[in-house]
Amino acid sequence: MSFYTKLTDLLKTNPNFVDDEGELLLAAVQDRAWKLDHDLIRLLLSDDEMKEKFFDVVDSSLLFKTNTFIEYISQKNFLDNSYTRFRNRIGLTIDGKYLSERGEVALAWAYKDCVLEGGQTREEEKRKEIFFNEVLAQDEINRMSDPKVLTNFTRYTTTGAQPVKEFKRDENGVIQENLIIKGNNLIALHTLKEQFRGKVKLIYIDPPYNTGNDSFGYNDNFNHSTWLTFMKNRLEVAKDFLSPNGSIFISCDDNEQAYLKIVCDEIFNRKNYVGLISVAKGTTTGQDAKLLGSSVDFLLVYAKDIQYFVLQGLPLSDKDLQRFTGEDSRGKYSLLQLRKTGSNDRRQDRPNLYYSITAPDGSNVFPIGPTGYESTWRFYPETYKKFESKGLIEWKIRDGHYVPYVKYYAEGRTKSVSNLWNDIEGNKKATHTLKSLFDGEKAFANPKPVGLIKKIIKVAGVSNDEYVLDFFAGSGTTAHAAVEMKNEGLEIKFILCEQLKYVDTVTKERVVKSIEKEQFGDFIYCELMKYNQSFIDRIQDAENTGELLQIWQDMTDNSFLNWYVNPKVPEDAINDFIEIGNEENGLVKQKKLLMELLDKNQLYVNLSEIDDAKFNVSDVDKRLNKAFYGEI
Repeated sequence: MSFYTKLTDLLKTNPNFVDDEGELLLAAVQDRAWKLDHDLIRLLLSDDEMKEKFFDVVDSSLLFKTNTFIEYISQKNFLDNSYTRFRNRIGLTIDGKYLSERGEVALAWAYKDCVLEGGQTREEEKRKEIFFNEVLAQDEINRMSDPKVLTNFTRYTTTGAQPVKEFKRDENGVIQENLIIKGNNLIALHTLKEQFRGKVKLIYIDPPYNTGNDSFGYNDNFNHSTWLTFMKNRLEVAKDFLSPNGSIFISCDDNEQAYLKIVCDEIFNRKNYVGLISVAKGTTTGQDAKLLGSSVDFLLVYAKDIQYFVLQGLPLSDKDLQRFTGEDSRGKYSLLQLRKTGSNDRRQDRPNLYYSITAPDGSNVFPIGPTGYESTWRFYPETYKKFESKGLIEWKIRDGHYVPYVKYYAEGRTKSVSNLWNDIEGNKKATHTLKSLFDGEKAFANPKPVGLIKKIIKVAGVSNDEYVLDFFAGSGTTAHAAVEMKNEGLEIKFILCEQLKYVDTVTKERVVKSIEKEQFGDFIYCELMKYNQSFIDRIQDAENTGELLQIWQDMTDNSFLNWYVNPKVPEDAINDFIEIGNEENGLVKQKKLLMELLDKNQLYVNLSEIDDAKFNVSDVDKRLNKAFYGEI
């Protein structure tokens, strides 16, 4: 046996290195070699000939000759089948597996294997986005996703604002507080994930639709692939928050729905797809468009694990109750014919459901239709006997024959959830609801209806003291709905994340007004402690060149600049900067230039640097961070 044949046969003994047809996946072997995979190394060490060729002995230790091994298996004659060589030399991987191994459809786009740098606000929509590759820039990604210092803790109750002294926890040590976190939502999610991993029953989000023409506060005009990366980064970490029986509902429109579903199929697994719900908006938008106007938004729904998820039924409406025309001592009931009447319910397909039952006159009745069509009963004989013993079978005479019916009582009954929701207050009414809280002021454009979130909470099966997470909090509709659920006997907890400035004037204030109105609830507000983000805020608020020059000087002394930026400010650079300010839209151009200098990977202070004197973290914040994070 030749050496390469022996090596090929050895590699094929590892199921990770072969496809469904038993052919060697050369690309998979190469990938494991570059990663110094222990299984691959152990496999090679199991054969003396392989050990001699691919390992060196250094001071009685074995050193894997990675380059030698990869060069050998990459030579054109290593695999003698040219088609196999071609097939295995190319391939897209997802979660470390090649498409031929996964056997499913996948969505690929530029920068899919990257993390989008922070700072996606409307003011920066023209800036060139920066991506960190998951392999090449792992240090940058880890630094960005490290837990951050939290500051400005305040507890809001029905009687006003109070300082935070401690965090309520359950018997397992899990925090039991309503939370509103101000800061970049991706970074906030990474900050919260260890505390709330597997603890959230429901995630609802209303992300930017990527249409470029609505009034959503975020940059709503991302490049298509940038938007997909933006969503993928957040959904991947959000998945870790869901409890085993949890679910996620994502609002979207038809602009990105199809692409977003495929991304979600990969992240949450296609088998956990619950469905797509169309939600009527109450009014049609875009009537003047040359193409279709829009009367519905969509909800993409996924379970964390479909085998544990239960979609709850909805209460019967007044229209539903009109069908319950019968009444006895147990209440109102409706009748359903015991015989299945569908054309696909044939005796030969379900013989166990074809049997005789005894009518009131003693005759035997079979599930046979008026035309002689042999159908089936709805239940097996054992179930029928239980229904009969409980008085749930009612007989009627039709065309001279006894026909059995089953009684269904209205009490305690629910109806299945439809994929068309047209019973929700429209978006315009939702705007009026919010305006009424703010004394007629239009505080936020196009908020989602409270009724929509309440319906989602119900069908998702959220119970008392379970969490709802919304990391695109917007105007705070999710928290508002959670507070109002108290009127329906449900006390649930919420976690909101919002990075834009209106979190102080709209999101937080709306929740304050909600708990004051309902005289129930409280929440803790806090912020990711700013580092470079504080300079971004100052740049956005600056009104003239003089202010920007002062900010530039402060940045060189106290901020974290991009690696390619000269920290010193030469005189000619200042002069050029001033000249730019004299151009058309000069102030906007100057702001953009200063934005580019800042490392967006250092927006907030890492928890690991809480004791660094330059960040000036107060003793109170140090104590509260320790209380919040515990042993992290």
